Amino acid sequence: MQLTVWTYEGPPHVGAIRVATALRGVHYVLHAPQGDSYADLLFTMIERSDKRPAVSYTSFLARDLGADTAELFKEQARAAAERFKPQALLVGASCTAELLQDDPGGLAKALGLSIPAIPLDLPAYQRKENWGAAETFYRLVRGLAAPYAPGPDEELSPRLSDSPARANILGPTALGFRHRDDLQEITGLLERLGVEINVVAPLGASPADLARLGEADFNIVLYPEIADIAARWLERTFKQPTVRTIPIGYGATRDFVREVAELAGVDPEPVLAEARCRLPWYSRSVDSNYLTGKRVFLFGDATHVLGALRVAEEEMGFKVVGLGTYSREWARDIRAAATERGLTAVIGDDYLEVEKAIAEAHPDLVLGTQMERHVAKRLGLPCAVISAPVHVQDFPARYAPQMGFEGANVLFDTWVHPLMMGLEEHLLGMFREDFEFHGEAGPSHLPAGGRRATAEADEAPAETTVAVAAAPGQPAWEPAAEKELKKIPFFVRGKARRNTERFAAERGVSTITVDTLYDAKAHFGN
Repeated sequence: MQLTVWTYEGPPHVGAIRVATALRGVHYVLHAPQGDSYADLLFTMIERSDKRPAVSYTSFLARDLGADTAELFKEQARAAAERFKPQALLVGASCTAELLQDDPGGLAKALGLSIPAIPLDLPAYQRKENWGAAETFYRLVRGLAAPYAPGPDEELSPRLSDSPARANILGPTALGFRHRDDLQEITGLLERLGVEINVVAPLGASPADLARLGEADFNIVLYPEIADIAARWLERTFKQPTVRTIPIGYGATRDFVREVAELAGVDPEPVLAEARCRLPWYSRSVDSNYLTGKRVFLFGDATHVLGALRVAEEEMGFKVVGLGTYSREWARDIRAAATERGLTAVIGDDYLEVEKAIAEAHPDLVLGTQMERHVAKRLGLPCAVISAPVHVQDFPARYAPQMGFEGANVLFDTWVHPLMMGLEEHLLGMFREDFEFHGEAGPSHLPAGGRRATAEADEAPAETTVAVAAAPGQPAWEPAAEKELKKIPFFVRGKARRNTERFAAERGVSTITVDTLYDAKAHFGN
């Protein structure tokens, strides 16, 4: 067992809560000890949901372990059915209650409720949150849609030529990274293509909606970690093809539109022609040429990492120097992408190993989760969040999708803003000797204090020419080099120092001079 401060995914029952909360008319009864109700805060505090998640807890105490905890579960299940009047009830156990082996599924069946009670047997000590969400969604889809499946020899009725194609959108859940905004963006694309939306699930769907998933002509999987298993069952059962292109970035969105149009039998060109996406031009503009060759490290769930990989290389001109995922079920795809680029993928949920890989890769930008945001802050690196797990700031009040043409615009802004642009660097270089902006100048918004500090610095005795002693194993800095370093703006000065020291150490230089500083700058600038 490994003790950790951070975790990329919760236990499987958190994934089940995400699905239950996304649906309408579904309630989840979770056999769990007091304290496991912490999951409520994920939705009310982080996602800023205006309602509690659709879950009830048995909340048994230590003293209850000597009594009948199974009876506690039956009482809670009966009360939840009477109070919330759901169309379907999910029942399961948390990781702690799993050890009691009370069999929530069998207990719920014995109650003889008038609504379907779907048991969730989620192995808490072998699987994680996304698997739990995927398994819960699959159980619901299969349990509710299977009665309407055609027989082995039964032919499905073909769609009439004059009726619009109908599609299911699968994957969006509660607590999903930008799922609501992605859904709005993709829904708009489908409407412009003339494709009718049959069901969106889990987000906003009811059990009755899940029962009619088989009425669609094809499925669109936006988040494979959640919907892939259910989509493959629908393919086998209802012979529905699946759109698997994930529309993250300009190029992938165009491919997505063409794939949908082919299945729907419509012309994609009018929609592609009216696409309002600034990323292609912005990434080719003069100032953005400074981005070419920037070294980036990618980490997150497999869907967003692979989507970001294409955008980074093909649309932004970045050089990917590292990538990985915590989604072990999708490790094969990430390893294949890494191998193509001569890299070793980081697979796992140990954030310390991820931090080590980032430090060794020396990227200019980190694209990851909220974990990598903290790591990058410690390492003094720019970072943008591209994947769950996320925190409250990644559920913005504004419209900010990651998918579709508008999502491509959001990606450009989100990724570029942490980096110093070419024009910015030019202006900083132009004013580096200015009396108000040079490295030793006081804050310009303060009247006299800053100027007096500068005057006192000018009157200070001349500096010695002896190199400043360094820590063991680190090169020393000549005073002239230290003074030159101070001319670099404070917000990139730390990185310039680290790069120069690494440059010197790799070449066996014991004392850093002004020439060493500029040699390092030229080296890393290339």
